Amino acid sequence: MNETGFKLAVVGAGMASAPHLASLLALQDRATVRYVVARSQERASAFARQLPHARVTLDLDTALADDNVDGVLLLTPPNTHLELGAMIAAAGKHLLVEKPIDVTTSRARELVALCEQRGIVAAAVLQHRTRDAARKLRQLLDAGALGDIHSASIAVPWWRPQSYYDEPGRGTRERDGGGVLMTQAIHTLDLFLWLVGLPDEVFAYAITSRAHRMECEDTVAGVMRYRSGCVASLHASTAIFPGFPERIELSGSNGSATLGGGRLVVQYMDGTTLDEGETASLGSGANPMAFSHHAHQAVIANFIDAATHGIEPVASLRSALNAHLLIDALIASSDEHRLMIVNPDSSS
Repeated sequence: MNETGFKLAVVGAGMASAPHLASLLALQDRATVRYVVARSQERASAFARQLPHARVTLDLDTALADDNVDGVLLLTPPNTHLELGAMIAAAGKHLLVEKPIDVTTSRARELVALCEQRGIVAAAVLQHRTRDAARKLRQLLDAGALGDIHSASIAVPWWRPQSYYDEPGRGTRERDGGGVLMTQAIHTLDLFLWLVGLPDEVFAYAITSRAHRMECEDTVAGVMRYRSGCVASLHASTAIFPGFPERIELSGSNGSATLGGGRLVVQYMDGTTLDEGETASLGSGANPMAFSHHAHQAVIANFIDAATHGIEPVASLRSALNAHLLIDALIASSDEHRLMIVNPDSSS
């Protein structure tokens, strides 16, 4: 089999790499993996075994020195993204990085700036934006079909057993950048922000429940207010057994929309309805990998299109900063017990 299309290096071969491997196998007519780079020879070899052209190396420089490599899929722990991403950008390779961008907003901003300075396409693995139901809701909102949005809610009622957090680094600020907001709820928060934008003010309580022994928060309850007058509630947790699909609800002057687990239901005041997509498991329970790879496949395919044609990816790294800004404000509100202004020009 000859090498095809876009040439990739995959950096990182841990648990989170499984849906990416399935996606890359499905995209073999469009992309070729030339390198698998990891700290573990065993993990890298296991990942590369199914990819006919993949070379295994423990040295990122080897992959970046190959002029045939067009882009890099970065799947390492969040606290490594800035340094590795800087190397990738300096080599002029396009970058698709797993969420979050990094463990702090200041480090995330630095990586975004480096990528923009080098003129590479840089995107985040925020695959919820690619789901058919989410894209349909975005189209409806852009067209004003729901009218003026006056209230909304975000619910991420997930479950993770203590064994999940017993793995070194999980749920810590040093490795992950936080708890439920940065690691689990970030997908739904990002999707919500992609749909309706950043709020102006937030107030929140973030706690570590008795369900877990961990450094960071496993449960957050908060409220958000928009300049338009719209108010929104947030509840995110990994302490809700056995775990349920995440949900976004929007209420407007013309009707309401509920987006939950990949399914969109719209009910208009004139009596018409819309039902699109289907409810699916998105990793809400004890097994964090219990979900289909198809959305990952879509975000990788979109990244390849963007890099090949020089267009904006569906989840550009700069747009992914908004989730970091919101998470910062929610955690700061809880820490300081006060209302926080969500300031796009702040850093932390």
